[in-house]
Amino acid sequence: EKRRDEMAHAVNNRVHVRAECKPLEHRVAISPANARALIDAGYVVDVESWADRCFKDSDYAAAGCNIVPNGSWPDAHRDSFILGLKELPDSDTPLTHRHIYFAHCFKHQHGWVELLSRFRNGNGLLLDLEFLVDDAGRRVAAFGRAAGLAGSAVGILAWCQQQLRQNDSEVLGRLTPAETVHALAEDVAQRVALVKEKTGRVPRVLVMGAKGRCGRGAVEFLRLAGLTEIGEWDMEETAKGGPFPEILEYDVFVNCIYLMGQIPPFLTTELLNREGRKLSVVVDVSCDYTNPHNPLPIYNASTTFLDPTVRVEGTSPTSGPAVDLVSIDHLPSLVPRESSEDFSNELQATLLQLRSWADRTSGGSEAGGSLATDHSKGVAVWARAAELYAKKLQEAAHAV
Repeated sequence: EKRRDEMAHAVNNRVHVRAECKPLEHRVAISPANARALIDAGYVVDVESWADRCFKDSDYAAAGCNIVPNGSWPDAHRDSFILGLKELPDSDTPLTHRHIYFAHCFKHQHGWVELLSRFRNGNGLLLDLEFLVDDAGRRVAAFGRAAGLAGSAVGILAWCQQQLRQNDSEVLGRLTPAETVHALAEDVAQRVALVKEKTGRVPRVLVMGAKGRCGRGAVEFLRLAGLTEIGEWDMEETAKGGPFPEILEYDVFVNCIYLMGQIPPFLTTELLNREGRKLSVVVDVSCDYTNPHNPLPIYNASTTFLDPTVRVEGTSPTSGPAVDLVSIDHLPSLVPRESSEDFSNELQATLLQLRSWADRTSGGSEAGGSLATDHSKGVAVWARAAELYAKKLQEAAHAV
């Protein structure tokens, strides 16, 4: 008890794991086992109660975490790091804490100025999980593999629904999270078998960005489900610049690229209207429709686990079948426990270094500068994230 009291009064050692507010989200950034490791390293871990999380509250309590009320993060200890995954609730309230999550605002997505203004007005800090990178610029933790796995799964399920439906208005229904990736693959394989029995067809699938984490996950799942007609495209195949008529020769197109800047579009409505098109399902795992450089300018809204697909408008019936598009922005929640464990394990080494970085910056050192290259103290990843936040804060101020 004495050590717990001492830990509670220490600065920069408190992590508050918030519940997610996004509908049908089940993931979490840290597993109970890794929360225990943080506690053993001198951290205090507060975990918000949340019935929909893939791990139970009791799992975290058994690991030594404090279970606190759902949604209590705005009133958390001033020195707490607020750890989450998806977006915060809509509000214009200033943000006073140091937040760690996927904010989706550093690439000038919709609402980026307003969100960063909340941090500025509250003197808070955003350490974006998407931009925690090592010395080589590689992300230290990502849901890429799980996103690719799930994206392929939903794409194939949507295609199977198209082949089995009685009329054109029938679409893929609500998606239910799977216990494991292998269970999901078995389900998809069974649906493909039904289509093959009825029509003699199996889907041909093209994965764009096939050499990245996400693309490798997409290809891995397709093979787990027993599919063999898989096109694997990466930078070499796309070097000439789009649009790419070759995509039309496949039944399902899965976009797994990590968008870094402006590139020519992969598909356009005009291209989709070319006669002889076979393509009927597009899965935008990247889900960059709010990005001004979106390479799939054929849609403008995300889909959900309740309604997984949206019909692409503007295509002619004479060009080919109707095109259904999947753009779910939290696909890894289709396999929430497995994807959360993988992500937490990747993030853990960096998370353990959080206090070391924070102690030095709060002790008077600047977030950037020498800290960004100080590997001996294990603070470089967090220092780079703080530097990037400061840069984006300036960009937002000039955009007002």
